[in-house]
Amino acid sequence: MAWFTRDKPSVNPEEGGRRVRTEGLWLKCEHCGQIIWRKALEDNLQVCPKCEHHYRIDARSRLSLLFDDGRYQEFDQKMTSTDPLNFVDSKTYKARLGAMQKSTELRDAIISASGKLHGRLVNICALELKFIGGSMGTVVGEIITRAIERSMEHNIPLIVISASGGARMQEGAVSLMQLAKISAALMRLDNAKVPYISVLTDPTTGGVTASFAMLGDLNIAEPGALIGFAGPRVIEQTIRQKLPDGFQTSEFLLQHGFLDAVVKRSEMKEYLDKSLKFFLV
Repeated sequence: MAWFTRDKPSVNPEEGGRRVRTEGLWLKCEHCGQIIWRKALEDNLQVCPKCEHHYRIDARSRLSLLFDDGRYQEFDQKMTSTDPLNFVDSKTYKARLGAMQKSTELRDAIISASGKLHGRLVNICALELKFIGGSMGTVVGEIITRAIERSMEHNIPLIVISASGGARMQEGAVSLMQLAKISAALMRLDNAKVPYISVLTDPTTGGVTASFAMLGDLNIAEPGALIGFAGPRVIEQTIRQKLPDGFQTSEFLLQHGFLDAVVKRSEMKEYLDKSLKFFLV
């Protein structure tokens, strides 16, 4: 058998009497195509050290990055959907929820928490994209509304980190009601003069964009995030025109006045701290 047709083990030669595995140590950046050492990516907060492409991270990772020492108290952890429509597609909605709860160890697509950000007490809600695309149903709507009410009651700033495909279709009009519900609660928060900062990450689309994600006193986003209501392919097919380069990216939206800032992940905590100091002077 020729040497180039033999199966080769995915390990280095023996070193010090043991075999060193190399599988998974390197990956190819999905944006620039460069080969990255996985440890370097992790140390850089899941941002490509070559091109600064921001990879998606989960809700718990975001909370750990923002809260001092990664410490926080969670709220409303046991809330779960009642499946108001008894929805069935390729599987029942209840079965889909059960599978998501098992894989993510969350009851729904959000974590609501309170802790300190540079010594200041804040409430942060972070959406979990891995849970049915971070979609907003009754539970997400109720948990965000309760976080808003806690912020009003205790005069604590609110930060919501969005990563979502929009309203959850399995709950139909009941999920769409959450847009108005959260928006009305945010108006009361504004009347109480309590700061609300919206952080948009990749992707933030649909009903989430059409409601609380764009209603912050300050709307900021991570670099390269997809942000919009309908997807670009749907828009192109509807208007029968080619969309401009970079359409619906955070940089495009900043240029056209839909965002207040685009902030790197490594600078997000400092930026939020400075913004809250400005609001609370």
